[in-house]
Amino acid sequence: MNALTLCRHNYNIHINSHNHFSASAKLNWPKLLSIPHPRNQGTSTRPSSLLIETVEGQVAADSEKAPSSVARRLILLRHAKSSWEDPSLKDHDRPLSEKGQADAVEISHKLQQLGWVPQLILSSNALRTRETLRIMQQQVKGFLEAEVHYFSSFYSIAAMDGQTAEHLQRIICNYSRDDILTVMCMGHNRGWEEAASMLTGASIELKTCNAALLETTGKSWDEAFALAGHGGWKLQGIVKPS
Repeated sequence: MNALTLCRHNYNIHINSHNHFSASAKLNWPKLLSIPHPRNQGTSTRPSSLLIETVEGQVAADSEKAPSSVARRLILLRHAKSSWEDPSLKDHDRPLSEKGQADAVEISHKLQQLGWVPQLILSSNALRTRETLRIMQQQVKGFLEAEVHYFSSFYSIAAMDGQTAEHLQRIICNYSRDDILTVMCMGHNRGWEEAASMLTGASIELKTCNAALLETTGKSWDEAFALAGHGGWKLQGIVKPS
């Protein structure tokens, strides 16, 4: 049964020292009390509103509670291996190699199996990152359903020492919402290794198509970054293709 319903009755109840009930005093119970069955809360941060119909027929709802602190997960994924076959191409325009394509297929399924499919994807606009994501979207529906934004700054910032972590924080906080619990940022080294290491306080190496899984808590992404700071994110693992 998914709900517990209490109908209006006049009960005379006493509770003795042995927790037994006996008749004595009159109590007026609400006409209807509906208590929802617990739900899977992995995708929602807002509890459903509880409605109570009083004896007088008035309807009251519990006030909206402040959002509670929830787990917030960040995937830092380096693009899959790119091809160097055409020397005339600019670095920004290099496509994936055959191995890179196969790795992108594998990493998408591994992330799905682990339950780390993002609701928001923020990616470099370089061809190799866009091709990596396109293959992942072809393999796993969740990646296709995610909100996606591309940034030229993700390509350039990765080459600048010590600036990637702060830049990612600013972009994530600008583009995410409180109900988004998993974000994936796709980009390049050295910036992605550097950001993962700075946020977790660990020395992290990200080869092509490696994904660092980071987690912290917060009522919002702004609060999550503020509370965790540098070194406060927990490294849940690094996902790699075979």
